[in-house]
Amino acid sequence: MSTSSSSSSIWSVSYRKLKFFSRIRRFLQSKAIRKGSYGSSSTSDNSNKLRTKDNNDKDEEDHQLVMEKESELDGSVVLQKSVNRLHFGSWEEKEMAAIAIEKLAKEDVKARKFMAELGVIHMLVSMVATEVVGRHRAAIKALIQLANGTSTNKALMLEAGILSKLPKDINVVDEQTRQEFAELLLSLSSISNTDFCPNKPEILQFLIGILESPCSFETKELCLGVLYNLSAVLENAGALVSNGVVHTLLNLSSSFKELSEKALAALGHLVVTLMGKKAMEDSSIVPQSLIEILTWEDKPKCIEFSAYILMILAHQSSTQRDKMSKAGIVPVLVEVSLMGSLLAQKRAMKLLQWFKDERQAKMGPHSGPQTGRVPLGSPLHPKEAQEGKKMMKNLVKQSLHKNMEMITRRANAGGGGVDSSNLKSLVSKSLTF
Repeated sequence: MSTSSSSSSIWSVSYRKLKFFSRIRRFLQSKAIRKGSYGSSSTSDNSNKLRTKDNNDKDEEDHQLVMEKESELDGSVVLQKSVNRLHFGSWEEKEMAAIAIEKLAKEDVKARKFMAELGVIHMLVSMVATEVVGRHRAAIKALIQLANGTSTNKALMLEAGILSKLPKDINVVDEQTRQEFAELLLSLSSISNTDFCPNKPEILQFLIGILESPCSFETKELCLGVLYNLSAVLENAGALVSNGVVHTLLNLSSSFKELSEKALAALGHLVVTLMGKKAMEDSSIVPQSLIEILTWEDKPKCIEFSAYILMILAHQSSTQRDKMSKAGIVPVLVEVSLMGSLLAQKRAMKLLQWFKDERQAKMGPHSGPQTGRVPLGSPLHPKEAQEGKKMMKNLVKQSLHKNMEMITRRANAGGGGVDSSNLKSLVSKSLTF
């Protein structure tokens, strides 16, 4: 029985090697056919040119053609040796093979697709789990290049279980390894594939861990890119919200101006879902943090995203509009409506219109002073009601003019030279309550 088992295992290894080398042979043969056709076509083209060129030019062209053929042949040989070492070599040879494969995949798009057929991706994914830093970093770098521009290779990496190889504790890996993992995840998250979804706990655990730790700006930016891609798929909203992504993004957007734009863009995807909107409504820093972002004059995109999120929260929610009003949003919106970008102005004006309509609805039949219990149809009522409306209108104008004076002082301090009378006139015409 032992003799039979031993011969069977030897036959299995031999069969694997035979199958592997047959693939390599087919690849080399296809290379040779392409080179032969290239050589014949270039020979026919050069035959006409040689009539008008010197012998030196001919020698130079022939030499260049030979160098190109040798270069292609060297690349094929390197590929054959590297794939062989990756499958059958020692750990040191596997590491060197991964480095060579990274270089080949970076230079040759066709080689990326062919390497996947040779089983390279599964071997590299298995190397990612090794504890030796040099080995798993070489494997990750090779996978990044193999994933570049090919959905097939990305799907194979997910199938091989690359997500299960993410570090459970980001503190046990160095900063460079974290960044390379984040770069690979960003590439994989762009694929339209159900295998890459936040339902796998390893992904969000890794991303949130980095965003809430003192990692480098580059690494955090890559992780935000992954969350942005995930949040763009509505089906992912539940898993993202339940794992605390909204809280992380809100804190990040208000704490780091450099990262705020990407964080707000992801929040913009989530706020249109019921779970995402509810999580933002329940946050202790909303709407204060979003109103604060509206004052970032040097970040126009952030202002646009913040105004959009506030619009979604305020829509058909008097509770949220009341919270915003108490947080002092109206004067900030007035400033954005005058000095923001075109898109930010439109969104600010929309919000202001909602606040205006709500205030008028609340005032309703109680506008102006009333005498005792005089009926609404009394001939004394219209005149008194009109006086009351005038008084309220004057009070609102005075309040808005004070806000305009504050804005004017800010603008003049920055060298803008804004005419306060023009601002007051504009507000009186368009924003009267």
